[in-house]
Amino acid sequence: MNFNNKVIVITGASSGIGEESAIRFAKNGAKIVLAARRKEKLLHVEKKILEFTKETLVCQCDVSNKQQVKEMSEKVLDNFGRIDVLVNNAGFVIYGKVNELSIEEIESQMETNYFGMVHCTKNFLPQMLEQKSGHIVNVASVGASFGVPGIASYCATKFAMLGFSEGLKHELHGTGVDLTVVSPIMVRTDLFDHPSFENFTKNATGISLSSETVAKAVVKAANSSRLEIVVPSVVRAGIWAKHTFPFLINPIIGSAFRRQLEKRDSKKGLATLCIGGGMGIAMCIERDS
Repeated sequence: MNFNNKVIVITGASSGIGEESAIRFAKNGAKIVLAARRKEKLLHVEKKILEFTKETLVCQCDVSNKQQVKEMSEKVLDNFGRIDVLVNNAGFVIYGKVNELSIEEIESQMETNYFGMVHCTKNFLPQMLEQKSGHIVNVASVGASFGVPGIASYCATKFAMLGFSEGLKHELHGTGVDLTVVSPIMVRTDLFDHPSFENFTKNATGISLSSETVAKAVVKAANSSRLEIVVPSVVRAGIWAKHTFPFLINPIIGSAFRRQLEKRDSKKGLATLCIGGGMGIAMCIERDS
């Protein structure tokens, strides 16, 4: 795909999917804007992509902060005068039952994962509409289609992202601006670095995706007319089954993950966490004694 001289803004660009997406877009000739909270990590990513593009911009920005997003968008438009692709990738998860989490912990996930996407979209969309071109790529999760015990608040942020994206895509019809959601299963990133996982040793089991695989889908999404790209595509069958036969699928998923939460609380138990939504694709977490 040719993104020669296109301006690509990527949030959550300091690691994982964001970092790999930046590298892929840079290899395709794009001008890259790296946005995240950790400036030192952004500078490390910038060094990597300077091998492929000489036009980069590093923006230290917490997407949950409306003023910081406003300042970031102004800096981007002052430097480049346009935006061609916005990748809303910033996000994190706090593990635990709803009854265990504080209101602040639940709100913080919504502020970053959902409202961070809204803040960025609101600040860059007017420029895209003025240009009559542009593409918004929202990185969600298969958790946008499955409510999973233990990460209910995280799933809620992704449900919200998918619903917002679908409605906005309809509004953008005929404007020259488009939107695509990328929904992967579990991805091997530092998503699990939150302190709620501090007593667990993570061991990948079953099927999980590399950041590179999801980044490939992100680049594809930037040229796609589809609403949602599920990664891997075979998981779409599970989403279809869930929506078609919820009376069968929901009890199975709920029962499986309730048992896993119970195992989490045992002294040397195993808890299987699947951000992808219970499709037999999981991450095994062993509690440290």
